[in-house]
Amino acid sequence: MASTPVSEASPGISTVADRVFDQLRRAIVEGDIPEGSKLSEPVLAERFAVSRGPLREAMRRLESSNLLERRANVGARVVTLSTERLLELYQVREALEGMAARLAAERMSDAAIDELKDLIEHHRRDVAREFWQAYFQEEGDLDFHYRIVRGSGNQRLVRILCDDLYHLARMYRCQFGMKSDRARDALKEHAMVVDAIAERDGELAEWLMRRHVRASRKSVELRLAAERSDDKGPAKPRMAGREPRLDQAALRNANRRK
Repeated sequence: MASTPVSEASPGISTVADRVFDQLRRAIVEGDIPEGSKLSEPVLAERFAVSRGPLREAMRRLESSNLLERRANVGARVVTLSTERLLELYQVREALEGMAARLAAERMSDAAIDELKDLIEHHRRDVAREFWQAYFQEEGDLDFHYRIVRGSGNQRLVRILCDDLYHLARMYRCQFGMKSDRARDALKEHAMVVDAIAERDGELAEWLMRRHVRASRKSVELRLAAERSDDKGPAKPRMAGREPRLDQAALRNANRRK
């Protein structure tokens, strides 16, 4: 595998460890390094043309971001995606993003709210041109959520959501071809959240955001249930202690039928 010098990483990232972390995270999220893969320090050091010190620091940060896990006698592996973990992610997002919306209504500047309204208009044009799926699988939808979380002014929320959970959410979207069949509904929900923030109604903003994330979770649950029932007949028995993994091929087939 050819080396990818860290100098090619995103601009504005300061240290070697930061650049390795950025490149590794992107490779994991987009599936260049598949879920469940064992990570070899010598191979990664050669691939990214760095020494072991910055690489180990980057891997520790990936572990803190829940994209990598270490197990005794196994070493470091990329996380394995599963239905249970995906739905847990939505449950956490519902609570924390509701709080972020309430705080944003109290703290977000008028200029930042105007930018949020402009973003909604941009997304509305994308939906009208049927660009929603690319927007959903890349970073457009999450960009709306990013801005609200950052507008909350709570740095702990920013770290938990923007630096951790959103990358895991995008990993599911990228690697399993997940699509949104509720584009226009979601856009209307986004606009209502922004209106509540603009009115400085924190209680309403929190309720609307929680309802929005909960509706997305229910949509995913229905899609996964349909995929399981249409797949290969009766489900095979699960071994105790194992989480059900998402079936990549079956989920993609279900998406194509929509």
